[in-house]
Amino acid sequence: MRINSRDQIKIGAILSYLSIGINIIAGLLYTPWMVDTIGKSDYGLYTLANSLITLFLVDFGLSSAVSRYVAKYRAEGRQDKVNNFLGAVYKLYLIIDAVIFVALLIIYFCIDSVYVKLTLAELEKFKVVYLISASFAVINFPFVTFNGILNSYEQFIPLKLADVIYRILLVALTVITLLFGCGLYGLVAVHAIVGLIVIAYKWIVIKKQITLKINWKYSDFSLYKDIFGFSIWVTISSLAQRLVFNITPSILGTVASSAAIALFGIVTTIEGYTYTITTAINGMFMPKISRIYERGGEKDELMSLMLSVGKFQYAINGLIVAGFAVVGKEFINLWMGPTYLDAYYGILLVIIPGLFFNSMQIANTAMIVRKKVNLQAWVNLGMGMVNVLLSIILSSYFEVIGACISISIAYMLRAVVLLFIYKRVLKIDMASFVINCYFRMGIPIITTIVLGFLMNSLLPNGGWLVLAAKGVVIVGIYAVVTLLLGLNSEERNKLLRRKV
Repeated sequence: MRINSRDQIKIGAILSYLSIGINIIAGLLYTPWMVDTIGKSDYGLYTLANSLITLFLVDFGLSSAVSRYVAKYRAEGRQDKVNNFLGAVYKLYLIIDAVIFVALLIIYFCIDSVYVKLTLAELEKFKVVYLISASFAVINFPFVTFNGILNSYEQFIPLKLADVIYRILLVALTVITLLFGCGLYGLVAVHAIVGLIVIAYKWIVIKKQITLKINWKYSDFSLYKDIFGFSIWVTISSLAQRLVFNITPSILGTVASSAAIALFGIVTTIEGYTYTITTAINGMFMPKISRIYERGGEKDELMSLMLSVGKFQYAINGLIVAGFAVVGKEFINLWMGPTYLDAYYGILLVIIPGLFFNSMQIANTAMIVRKKVNLQAWVNLGMGMVNVLLSIILSSYFEVIGACISISIAYMLRAVVLLFIYKRVLKIDMASFVINCYFRMGIPIITTIVLGFLMNSLLPNGGWLVLAAKGVVIVGIYAVVTLLLGLNSEERNKLLRRKV
């Protein structure tokens, strides 16, 4: 039985949040144990290796190109163009993969001269971890297209199920690995093994569910030119975004220590959870937006979609910000211990700007569909440069807090500039969006924080049960205030009637 697009989105969203839930719960439970098992220094090396590999593993915009072009050709009903396009893209992927292999090899021989703050023992461990991570990255690169293909064909259920499988296997094998005393090397190897398993699963799904006849012989200079014209800007944008979280551990490794990197790893973990939760449904709307533009309904339909999805994402992000502001310090103390309390301030600094950017993901996707990614690239490049400059200066004096202040400033600048760009390019009434989304949905956040701090003054800090009770109260306050003041009457009635 074929599941329609709307149900694919619904079930895919449920699976997304299930995957996120598994990841967060497991991470919160075993991260302190993992750090304690492998040691703070090794955890810092683990964080550093992952950030460095991600920093250099850029797909040159081809994964975004796959999503954009395949969705466009499907909206036009041109399967032949899909087959030709994929044949051309896979050739490019193999060439780029070879270049990445050479680049990562060169980086390996420069490790000693770059990370001068690491001890000799830490450098030796880091080299082994780097080799394992880099090898998987090279193997994985050509298969990045699988996500774009599944997304473009609206196969959201198997796509998100792959995430669930990945999380469950990763947690299970990580625990087993650490219990058997495999340490840092085993931890990194598990990530590679689980990644290969998921690649195999996606390949099986595509082979069985999607009718593709990739034309490996196809070659068209105009298509390559069109792809490069699109992907070069996505590449710049991707590189620029890596000048934030991915480069910060390297900056800290240069001007601070492995302990500072480990502390930033906690900040990165919570920020990553926040971003993943609030943007879990993003990729599902590209086919729909492509169809909206194909039938010329972008003026009204796009704004309606952006407001409904944006308010939902803002509400989720707002609950996280309000909740963490109230009980975050208590949570960090119980979870990781008092030596990690600085992470509380760092986390707040980096998740607050997400309120404004994460709620604009429909507009971000529309820019990709419209091939206006060059504007996003310039904004992200400016953001990345501001962050690097400020991070080098502030991290030298304030270490992790300085790095987080830098990220917060860079993120806020990006959100403000994009507001004006979307108004000008997409012709979206961004003033109405700001009022109905940011201002209106900001009321529950402020109210929850005020009442939450009042609750903290009346109820002293305790153990996990007290923290859980406070969390329930915060969710209750936020839900009631959002229902009464955050939503308008039409949205409230629609929600209460459980219509989607």
